[in-house]
Amino acid sequence: MPSAGEHDQDRGDRVRRSYDAVAGEYRTRIGGELAHKPLDRALLGALVEETADGAPVADLGCGPGHVTGWLAARGVRAVGIDLSPRMVGLARADHPAAEFRVGDLRRLPAADGEFGAAVALYSVIHLAPDELRPAFAEMRRVLRPAAPLLVAFHLGDEVRHMARWWDHDVDVDFHFLDAADVRAAMEATGFTVRAALERTHYPHEAASRRAYVLARRAV
Repeated sequence: MPSAGEHDQDRGDRVRRSYDAVAGEYRTRIGGELAHKPLDRALLGALVEETADGAPVADLGCGPGHVTGWLAARGVRAVGIDLSPRMVGLARADHPAAEFRVGDLRRLPAADGEFGAAVALYSVIHLAPDELRPAFAEMRRVLRPAAPLLVAFHLGDEVRHMARWWDHDVDVDFHFLDAADVRAAMEATGFTVRAALERTHYPHEAASRRAYVLARRAV
């Protein structure tokens, strides 16, 4: 019988292959989305204001690098990390002012305390519920004391499986999460939640309610 670790590895491999498959189309469809997301821009701006001068900011689950690039364009030392090598390749080509690395949320390719802030926008939705705490513990590891963290996710209690995405074969699950569960996982791993809010989807987005949690790593 496969171990829990083997199941986790298989899930990660499926997510990686799926995002490699859709990377080009994802960049075309999603790469300019911040222009139509005023709340996201406002929250990212608040995160930047709370980041120590000169400290690098991690974009965890960066996809084609549009958020990382947005940060870099504002003078931030931005580092994007994504599980998909193809996404990272596109991000490097499109956003040369930023740094990009291939890596897993559960095993981040970063040193202890390397970052002065981090964002994880819709990346934790690919984790199983029992992986949330380990992932947040890993985020805490790479953040400096008192560093801010912004997390966004879909609200709910369902798991949506996709086998076909934009005319590509994929095998990926999207976990809709309970805000209280996410908050509890963050607090249990050494974060202090400072603000939380919800919104409905914008017209161009997939239909779901969205949540944002702004926290700070405990000293």
